[in-house]
Amino acid sequence: MQPRSILITGASSGIGAALAAAYARPGMVLHLGGRNRSRLSLVVERCRMLGAAAHGRIQDVTEADGMSRWIDDADARAPLDLVIANAGISAGGAAGVATEASLAPEDSSATTRRIFATNVDGVANTVLPALERMRARPWGGAAGPRWRGQIAIVSSLAGMRGMPSAPAYAASKAAEKAWGEALAPRLKAEGILVSVVLPGFVDTPMTRNNPFPMPMMMSAERCAAIVMRRLGWRQPRIAFPFPMYLGAWLLATLPPGLVDPFLAALPVKSRY
Repeated sequence: MQPRSILITGASSGIGAALAAAYARPGMVLHLGGRNRSRLSLVVERCRMLGAAAHGRIQDVTEADGMSRWIDDADARAPLDLVIANAGISAGGAAGVATEASLAPEDSSATTRRIFATNVDGVANTVLPALERMRARPWGGAAGPRWRGQIAIVSSLAGMRGMPSAPAYAASKAAEKAWGEALAPRLKAEGILVSVVLPGFVDTPMTRNNPFPMPMMMSAERCAAIVMRRLGWRQPRIAFPFPMYLGAWLLATLPPGLVDPFLAALPVKSRY
């Protein structure tokens, strides 16, 4: 399956913007969503310069009705082959930008609910209407396509194990991971592919103010290239870099009594 119509949330910066540029080429239709108008406009313009038919949408993923309308409109313009649920937040935010929620501790009520609303509800608000459109398509048999579509959920290696330095973020990413992995075998039987993306540390505005070492940090462009290639391979789990994935797997496997003292000593994510 070669996607020709793609929708990406959180496309105004970071991994989302890099994915948009990676997929941009003549013949490609890109539907790009974000909350920052000026940054999203720059991403859309860049994709158009690369030859794609790019359409920007100022859209908050926490608004279920707005997301459903956007996905319906995008699919009506060009049936969506690939939907990437990428939008996500953590405590703090872009370096030097303070908000009411980012001033609170990561485990405060305001920040926890804000993270869950974007990272969990926002993913559901993206995936569920996309599934409705994909399920409505003809499929199988001599006249139908082999696949109805593909969905990618961008989680994180932080979702492999609860992290005291970022409890709400890790929990939200764990929920994304578990839901995507549970959907994958069910939807494959319906001709819809689901991939869960678990990157390590990526150089984005969300990570630049972290006060702790971030081993094997990669650029957003490098991350996007890996995701694009492995989505093309139809891998249900896309976890990288491998040493970081192995370490996260070991942390999740070892008894809490051995791991918790080490994790409790790690610095918490910065606030403003």
